[in-house]
Amino acid sequence: MSAPHLPVLYKDIIHALTPCAGGRYIDGTLGAGGHAAGILEASAPDGELLGLDRDPQALAIARQRLAGFGGRAHIVHASYLEMAENAQRLGWDKVDGIVLDFGVSSMQVDSAERGFSFLQDGPLDMRFDPTLGSSAADLVNSLGESELADIFFRYGEERLSRKIARAIVQHRPLTTTRQLADLVLKTIGKRERIHPATRTFQALRIAVNGELDAVESVLPLAVEMLRPGGRLAVISFHSLEDRIVKTFFRRESRDCLCPPQQPICTCGHRASIVEVNRKPIEAGEEEIQENSRARSAKLRIVEKR
Repeated sequence: MSAPHLPVLYKDIIHALTPCAGGRYIDGTLGAGGHAAGILEASAPDGELLGLDRDPQALAIARQRLAGFGGRAHIVHASYLEMAENAQRLGWDKVDGIVLDFGVSSMQVDSAERGFSFLQDGPLDMRFDPTLGSSAADLVNSLGESELADIFFRYGEERLSRKIARAIVQHRPLTTTRQLADLVLKTIGKRERIHPATRTFQALRIAVNGELDAVESVLPLAVEMLRPGGRLAVISFHSLEDRIVKTFFRRESRDCLCPPQQPICTCGHRASIVEVNRKPIEAGEEEIQENSRARSAKLRIVEKR
């Protein structure tokens, strides 16, 4: 598989991190290596980057794409939650910049066998790492009606979650993306411009990969990894992720978390970061025309105090 075009908000990421010679950087969601290539180019001749990803297919493409940077690129099959351990193996204590892109890559969506998309038929999988954990089919065919409904409502913000869950339980086993998408369409009908199964598929993907829990866990880890003046750039693609990022950045950029009516601070909290942009950066019309996936991307940047 050939490497895709430039990743979402590429220029904004490079501008945000301002890579420089001798710098050390982490791309916790390496994907096909687009952001990583830009960081390595900008930090020539001796800047280094640690790239992590759970997807073996993505790593194979990234290794090919970054081969020209030689020993400056360190590529590891691992979750971004393991960034500290892998940085320590390189002898890195702190780093100058970290990028996290929480979106699903186009190559994952376009691969029918990965089971992320209802636009083409394939096994109901959705795992970022196909070698680990339960697949979407495992969840759909084993969880109770109330558990499925909770997943669809919490992670997909699907108002008809209980109706969909009831239909799934009545018609399982379901093993392919087409079976599930057709069942959701038949159950709730077409209500708006998006496909009626969109929220169900999003919810299952988030549940399968533990995405929201991972986002909550990685943000403090990333901030801890930064040297003073280092920057963390985070791209999210839906409101649930962006809300977590925004809340964490706002909280950690404040010196006191006590209630406003409390006259004296007793929490002892001290700000660890500064928000570079309080309003998220979004893609311009030109980028959206070239890559429709960029339409929902939101970039938030902080700098370590």
